[in-house]
Amino acid sequence: MDRPLVCVGALVSDGDGRVLLARTTKWRGLWGVPGGKVDWGESLLDAVARELREETGLILRDIQYAQTQEAVLSPEFHKPSHMLLFDYFARTDSTEIAPNEEIEEWAWVTLVEAASYPLNTYTQTLVALAQRGTE
Repeated sequence: MDRPLVCVGALVSDGDGRVLLARTTKWRGLWGVPGGKVDWGESLLDAVARELREETGLILRDIQYAQTQEAVLSPEFHKPSHMLLFDYFARTDSTEIAPNEEIEEWAWVTLVEAASYPLNTYTQTLVALAQRGTE
């Protein structure tokens, strides 16, 4: 692949002030947020809703743009990759997770607790942004 991959992810909160973190097969044991690649012809918003549904079974609402990041050959990722990461904040009404094969472990935690997890650097910035928004 000779072009950057466009990817989306979401820091999802439940009704009790907790957010969903996931440890996947792709970030070398580090925790992050569910997400994935945008399909051809798919909007970013549709992609984040689809990816979260596929990976966790969650239905999102109140999806809001958070930030854009660039991961160029990150040693944290399982293979050489150049990704444009479009991050979102979202809410869900259910905390019942139906994980796909990529998710090895997950946890609903407060933002303070989230900061103590071994997060990939891209999720660290997203959690920090969420914390600033709640101050």
